[in-house]
Amino acid sequence: MHVKDGPGIVRAKMKKKRNPGVNACGKSACERGWNDAPAEMAIAKRNEKMILTTRPEPMRKRCALVRGFHWWKLAAAGAAVAMLCAVGPAALTYAAKDRDLPSPGLSTEISASIEDVLQSLQEVLHDPTIHGTSMFDKDKTLTGATVVNSTPLFEPIHGSGDVFYKVRTNAIAPRHFLDSADRGTVAVRYVVTSEGPERTRLWVSAVFVEDARHGSHPSDGSVESSETKLIQEKAQAILDARQEAAENQRRQQSIDLAAQSLVRQRQEESARLSSAESSARDLQGQVEALRHELEMRIKAPGATLKSAPFRSAADVGPLSAYTDVLIVIVTPHWYGVETPGGQRGWLPLDELGPLP
Repeated sequence: MHVKDGPGIVRAKMKKKRNPGVNACGKSACERGWNDAPAEMAIAKRNEKMILTTRPEPMRKRCALVRGFHWWKLAAAGAAVAMLCAVGPAALTYAAKDRDLPSPGLSTEISASIEDVLQSLQEVLHDPTIHGTSMFDKDKTLTGATVVNSTPLFEPIHGSGDVFYKVRTNAIAPRHFLDSADRGTVAVRYVVTSEGPERTRLWVSAVFVEDARHGSHPSDGSVESSETKLIQEKAQAILDARQEAAENQRRQQSIDLAAQSLVRQRQEESARLSSAESSARDLQGQVEALRHELEMRIKAPGATLKSAPFRSAADVGPLSAYTDVLIVIVTPHWYGVETPGGQRGWLPLDELGPLP
């Protein structure tokens, strides 16, 4: 500030230099607004009488800068809001489209032949129950489903595989379907493809479509996992039953083989016994033939056993008629014999005859 002396001019001194944009109350011109600046000048003139100030010019520049900064922030905020308004509907549209897309389903590889999986699937298809969803909290499943050849509720499938459908109409807000709150149709699709002799791929998809707005609500995976688990259990039951039947057949074959072996063993034993009996008979015949050759019978009326092959030899003892004696020694006219009592002696040939 320039201070001049002169008649009628009061000399004014500033004891403390203040911020040109801050008044005695401590408020800036931007806080008070540009309209308050003239009021500040009037107050200064009234109090200091003849104070000539150049303060409004720097204050005007400062406030212009501040006001420009505020306008820049407002412009940036407006641009951001405009961008959100422009992008928001598209994002919401895409989100709605994503929400309405059907569930990709659950793909599972089952260690069973395609024939076993198809047989299990037929049992599940003709069961009017859809597992993994319900209309009421107290229920665990949804009943009343029927088998259909096709349904427009799913996109067409491109590729090989056997496709089957099961639907339940007039379902009210079924559980485990995203944002389902109306009446509509629950549809389940099963796709079966073979990946090897004992490997089969099963793809299960489920969707709920409203009758009124035709909005599509994908499953949260509960239906797919429940239906897949049921088919897997049935396929495993078929495999277990086949293995059990094969085991029973092998067991029965083992029993039959054991029985046949026992029969053969008995037949062999019987054959050996017959052979032994035949051998015994043959041996008995041989014994009898040998006996006929080695034994002779005393003729009637009896004979006297001699101690030597002479008529004049001493007598050993009398032998009754028809006594069988064992021939021990053979000579042209006498037999050296042994009686049943163990006596040994001699008998003439004419007193002995052959056994009958």
